[in-house]
Amino acid sequence: MNKRVLIMSASAGNGHIKAAEALEQSFAADDRVTEVINKDALQYTNKLFRDFYSKLYTSLVRSAPNFLGWWYKTSDEPWRTDRMRIMLDRLNTKPLVRFIQDFDPHIIVCTHFMPAGIISHLIATQQIKARLSIVVTDFDFHAMWLSRSFHRYFVALDETQAHLEMLGIPRERVTVSGIPIDPVFQRPINRTEARLSLQLNPDKPVLLLSAGALGMESTEFMVERLINLNIDAQTLVICGHNEVLRQRIVQLVDRRSANFKVLGYTNQMHTLMKMADILIGKPGGMTTSEAIACGLPICVVSPIPGQEERNSDHLLEEGIAVKCNDLTTLSFKLEQLLQDPARLASMKANALRFAKPLASATIVDTLLEDHLPHLSFTKHQRAAIAIAARQESTGISHKMSARLRAFMDSSRQ
Repeated sequence: MNKRVLIMSASAGNGHIKAAEALEQSFAADDRVTEVINKDALQYTNKLFRDFYSKLYTSLVRSAPNFLGWWYKTSDEPWRTDRMRIMLDRLNTKPLVRFIQDFDPHIIVCTHFMPAGIISHLIATQQIKARLSIVVTDFDFHAMWLSRSFHRYFVALDETQAHLEMLGIPRERVTVSGIPIDPVFQRPINRTEARLSLQLNPDKPVLLLSAGALGMESTEFMVERLINLNIDAQTLVICGHNEVLRQRIVQLVDRRSANFKVLGYTNQMHTLMKMADILIGKPGGMTTSEAIACGLPICVVSPIPGQEERNSDHLLEEGIAVKCNDLTTLSFKLEQLLQDPARLASMKANALRFAKPLASATIVDTLLEDHLPHLSFTKHQRAAIAIAARQESTGISHKMSARLRAFMDSSRQ
């Protein structure tokens, strides 16, 4: 039987939406799917709730990133914020519930934890019968992604799968797929032609400075450092939706350097990443996945404390990135890299080895062929997961670990 598929995200950050769009393309191209609908869950909420999830997050990214880091760490405990979050979600998302019930999907895939929590509750209370799968859009797993009732998790790393297994989630329920990216990132390009199309010298290094969809405020300072670079490199500056920032950067580089091209929001990041030699930017899960799929070494700047710092740790561990802790040393870091072709080549090879560009196809194939029943955690199982998380973070003895696994195995029976 062909399947009806519902993909749900939330526009709190750009990565969740882009992951959902990538999945939509892959599901739509599969003959086993009758209909696929991709929705931003926040479209079905009232303005107050919508602002809470999107505008507040955006504001905190810009003005209080350290608070986000504190909240990430504080809330990273299973079920700690579950009651409050589920209560708020149910109070403000009745239109979303009606939409899901009317569409009656066979498969639901969430790329954000907010709709996943609502749908998990609907399944647990037998209001809908769909199978819920959750796609984690960062390298590490935060407790906010935990659902009481679900079908499968898709994660970026083997290490994340191991973490979930130690918490008590059955290994067969966690697929290491990678983070889904647009299939366009798999297509090869002619680097020389791509550079010439932007009036770049095909023989000089190209730096790609990405300010993100919101436009980092530190971009202007970084451009000033790059103007004084002691190596003859070319720089593409992507300012996202921040038009004021783009205009400031244009004025900054005008008549001071011919080695800069300043762009606003673009849907050609796959081409820009494939023609570049180094990406300079924040290590969001989506941006990072796109870059490594292109074999693009990364210079990490200004990671958001919490998930982006953890993403950065993995990139550094795998030899894909360098990290610029102080922006005053940006030009120094880049000069060292550009003067070491062997190291750049190694970073590129490491990126391609680490990348999972077929993540979206892996998720689609897994779900359309999967016959596992739905899984719901009992109260005792949720308590065991919470205990495991606390002990894993502080260190757990072999004896305690064995007891915990025995408790989880018995409670599943």
